[in-house]
Amino acid sequence: MHETDEKAERQTSVYSAQVKVSDFKADAMEAEKSEHDMTVLQAVKAYPMAAFWAFVMSSMIIMESYDVFLANNFLALTVFNEHFGTLQADGSYNIPPSWTSALSCSGQLGALIGVFLAGPLTSRIGYRWATIFGLMLLNAFIFVFYFAESLGVIFAAQILEGIPWGIFIANAPAYCSEIVPIQLRAPCTQMLQMFWAIGSIIVGAVTYSYQSRNDDLAYRLPIALQWMFPTPLAILMFFAPESPWWLVRKGKFEQAAKAVQRLGRKSAVNQNETVAMMRRTIELETSEKSPSYIEMFKATDLRRTLIVAGVYASQNLTGNLIANQAVYFFTQAGIGQQLAFALGLITSALQMIFVMLSWILTTYFGRRDIYLWGSLANFILLIALGIAGSVGVNHASNLAQASLGLIVSVLFTLGPAPASWVIIGETSSIRLRPLTTGFGRAVYYIVEIPCIFLAQYMLNPDGVNLRGQCGYVWGATALVCLVVAWWGLPEMKNRSYREIDILFKRRVPARKWKKTEVGLSEDE
Repeated sequence: MHETDEKAERQTSVYSAQVKVSDFKADAMEAEKSEHDMTVLQAVKAYPMAAFWAFVMSSMIIMESYDVFLANNFLALTVFNEHFGTLQADGSYNIPPSWTSALSCSGQLGALIGVFLAGPLTSRIGYRWATIFGLMLLNAFIFVFYFAESLGVIFAAQILEGIPWGIFIANAPAYCSEIVPIQLRAPCTQMLQMFWAIGSIIVGAVTYSYQSRNDDLAYRLPIALQWMFPTPLAILMFFAPESPWWLVRKGKFEQAAKAVQRLGRKSAVNQNETVAMMRRTIELETSEKSPSYIEMFKATDLRRTLIVAGVYASQNLTGNLIANQAVYFFTQAGIGQQLAFALGLITSALQMIFVMLSWILTTYFGRRDIYLWGSLANFILLIALGIAGSVGVNHASNLAQASLGLIVSVLFTLGPAPASWVIIGETSSIRLRPLTTGFGRAVYYIVEIPCIFLAQYMLNPDGVNLRGQCGYVWGATALVCLVVAWWGLPEMKNRSYREIDILFKRRVPARKWKKTEVGLSEDE
């Protein structure tokens, strides 16, 4: 009876806003130790619904992936070029480089608006409602794209669609990393890259199926198929639990406990201890001020912001643009339209397989090593691509460029790309997470937009027509990213958010994180 009363008293203590950390520290330590002691399989068994809801949230990325690849695939589509392009001397039609670049980056311009909207919106109303709001916006904006009759309207439609994409991409890695235990953070955040590949597979299959049509349905039907995503996902998100970390930040401790209960099995998870762990971590970051963008650039949060922004930015500089423009790259490398679309579909399928392999690598071997070795491999392959593009224009050279372009696109999803999502989800402080992930993604788009213009100019026949020689350019930028990551990227494998906070506050150099110990009882 006494034991029951003591347990009830501790539960009341956890839910009271007035109590100090010392009153529930023992429960917090027990929950953190429990997460550390779990294997990956035990974590899946203890938190099956957390893995499911991370799966649902990650699937939001399908919509951005679908449309990004759709816009780039349209540039290689004969009917689309005939409808919107200009007549060339040889009788073919081509969309000028200025418009190909504009269309390739229009969605990113909208997403840039969306990510800045996502941080304050999510901080105020939570991940669930911010995501549902974005899905309803997307349903409306698809109409503009479908009925567009000019490149200008398509450009505007893509900007509008990009706004909800920004909300999804800012929220997804943060939500996924917050609802799962330590051992599942890598595979659950890496599902984002898997769904990116799935989106490209769907659009590849759709455009490949319709590319032989001679009417405008060749591109309008793939646009219309976007409507199959938002409403079902909105219904699922309505029933999803809110992030318990967000609820604890808002002082809604009992609701947080209910969310934890929905995410894990009652027999394996003690929701009161888990809430205590969250409260303990958040107390380390307590401030009387509301979270703000200015705070991200102060003290140790500046370092965390730079890591998130740097990892996001480098995705555009280590092979990602070739992956996103695979079909267009293949056509400009001298491959026929039908084979180019088939290779694009093969590339996307291989990317999905390699992302699943990356779950094993990052879960058991960490984030830093996988990121660095993957970036090094990309650098070598990009230089090889440049060499293949420099030996002259012939059938063998074309095949070599197409093969290396495919390999770069696929290997990017084994190392740097999936590791990036884990790093992004883990690095920022809990208090500033919605703002930091949103800002980091904004940096991604700010870097990507000029890179898209550069990439299109390098590949377009009316530009400099570098073909495979663009590998030299991206190889140089990949080398810079590799050096910066070696110097500044810490290893956060098997670290709780409390330990990550403490290591940043101690200003431990990135290369020493693996060997630095943080005691279970330490609060700094």
